[in-house]
Amino acid sequence: MAYAENYLSDSEIHPIDIVESLAAHRKWDFERASDDQIAMSVEGSWRNYSITLAWSAGDETLRMICTFDMEPPREKLSKLYEALNLANDSCWSGGFSFWKDHRMMVYRYGLVLSGGATATSEQIDQLLNEAVTACERYYPAFQLACWGDQSPVAAMDVAIAQAYGRA
Repeated sequence: MAYAENYLSDSEIHPIDIVESLAAHRKWDFERASDDQIAMSVEGSWRNYSITLAWSAGDETLRMICTFDMEPPREKLSKLYEALNLANDSCWSGGFSFWKDHRMMVYRYGLVLSGGATATSEQIDQLLNEAVTACERYYPAFQLACWGDQSPVAAMDVAIAQAYGRA
């Protein structure tokens, strides 16, 4: 990403500052909750996604969660959990879970930067792209597993092909 390479070349930049610059460049709605946390809203094809990134200096990890509302019928929760397991088998970075109490689907990832390593703008950009791409890719399958008359395995057929496009 040329913008990030030229604008964010200093390795001493705080990871949340990098996220803020990327969000501003993409014209995403965002709010800097603190020096170590930022929340943003990203419009996808299927949903609007809430993405929060937080820097934890104690364990040197940049944590990201990408959430969207989902209220499956109680009797379909086992199908949703099976679909989540199938999706997570295909996700090499990050993973899905369902926060039952909040009725929210969650994709999360932690970028470990131990030993004083710094995040690059390219790494953070990739992290954001992968989160939105994974949510866009699996959202229809989760919907089919919860509201369609398909098994979770059949529902995953819609997510077989890699999603194309931009976050």
